Amino acid sequence: MPTLSSPPESSPRTTLRTVFLDRDGVINRKPPEGEYVASWQQFLLLPGVPEAISRLNRAGIRTIVVSNQRGIALGLYTAVDVHAIHARLQQELAPSGARIDAFYFCPHDKNSCDCRKPGPGLYNQALADFPDITPASSLMIGDSFSDIEFAHRLDMPTIFIEGDPTRQKPGADRARSLADQIFYSLPEAVDYLLHEHPANKT
Repeated sequence: MPTLSSPPESSPRTTLRTVFLDRDGVINRKPPEGEYVASWQQFLLLPGVPEAISRLNRAGIRTIVVSNQRGIALGLYTAVDVHAIHARLQQELAPSGARIDAFYFCPHDKNSCDCRKPGPGLYNQALADFPDITPASSLMIGDSFSDIEFAHRLDMPTIFIEGDPTRQKPGADRARSLADQIFYSLPEAVDYLLHEHPANKT
């Protein structure tokens, strides 16, 4: 199983057991700023994502999606719509032997809860379902400052996904400066995570 990147030589390497993924911009194409993915018809899987998730699964790494879904608070879609999108995503991943182990999302507006990233609420929800999760054995992959800051506050390693530069949220420069690693896409990030364990690469 992969290990997290280079601790001091006096410290033991920590086994990577859980990867947290943002959704829009990491798994599927991010909509333009100010727009939202309200239905499956608007959900466009990014190239190589099913295979990348399958590789994480085969490596024994728990894969969890954590996403802010402010569109619910704005009345643009419902939590039922989000669950339907996630159920359809699982169906689309299955032919590649891939799955998401759990989905957690914040349905609230800004400054009204602790579960909107970068708050810790989604991590705490995951921890309640998977008590063995620790920040040291986890990693966050995201494409916005809120993703990277979410992990930074928990002292969790991070990967920033560049994605489409025309659709990056404000704060991308701050996210890059905080992130431990930067890659263009989820498949590239997974290549990095599994690099030291070629037996897990297919």
